[in-house]
This record gives sequence, structure tokens and C-alpha cells, in this order.
Amino acid sequence: MGWLWWVGGGLVLGILEMLSLDLVLIMFAGGALAGAAAYALGAPLAVQILVAGITAVVLLLTLRPWLLRHLKGRVDLPETNAAALVGRPAVVVSTVDGTTGRVKLAGEVWSARTADGGTLPAGAAVSVTRIDGATAVVSPLPATAGGPAATGAAPA
Repeated sequence: MGWLWWVGGGLVLGILEMLSLDLVLIMFAGGALAGAAAYALGAPLAVQILVAGITAVVLLLTLRPWLLRHLKGRVDLPETNAAALVGRPAVVVSTVDGTTGRVKLAGEVWSARTADGGTLPAGAAVSVTRIDGATAVVSPLPATAGGPAATGAAPA
């Protein structure tokens, strides 16, 4: 009957792991299952606790780092919202200076200002260096004939 405590504890830790997703409690659940295995082999309680503890520590030090490296490093989440606009080309719609102006960015007209406080005329090709609230902070791009910055189109 003692094995039920080990398995029950392992299940509780496994369920709690689903709430945290830190891969810590699941390692302790593995230790609890090792404690249940020690019980099944007839080990005394002190040995069961020792086996559970050592197994949990070994799992934490070996398996957890490997899992974190392989699970969290796999998916690069795409940038969204304003962060996705940084680095994109735009076209000046109305003169942009250090405080005011408008640019066409990704098919929409944004309020804008220059990063260096300079002035950019309408039609100038610019690049978004950052988004400050609802204002695009821009820097001039070198002139390119017919490129995406000249048309205000988003890059492919």
C-alpha cells in the first residue's frame, strides 16, 4: 500500500507541473516514481526516500537542462504588432522633422519623426528605427530606384 503514496505524490506533482510548465515538478514526480520502484523492490522507507531524492536531483541536473534547450529553443515566435515594423521601409508622405510628419508604412499612414532631428522631404525613402507609442521614429535610406521603399510596399 505504500507504493500508492509514491504514485499518488508523483501524479499530484505531474498535474501541478502542467500548471507551471517549468519542468521542475515533473522531475520530482520522476523521483516519486523511483521511490515507488524502490518500495516494490522491498527497500525500507529511508532507502525509498533516498532513491526518490537522488533520482529527482539527477533528473533536475541532467534531463531538465536538455529538455529546456530542445523545447524552448525550437520555436522562434514572429514579432507582432509594432515590434514587427521596426526595420521596415517607409515613404515620407508629409515632411518629417524631429517632432512631426507622416510616413506610409506597411500600407498605413503613421505619424513620424526623425531619429536624429533632421528634416526629410515628402517622397523620401526611410527606415523605421523604432516605434514610440503611435509614432514611427525613422532614419533616411539611401535612394534606390523602384525598390520597396520607393513604393511604400512591404518587403516580401
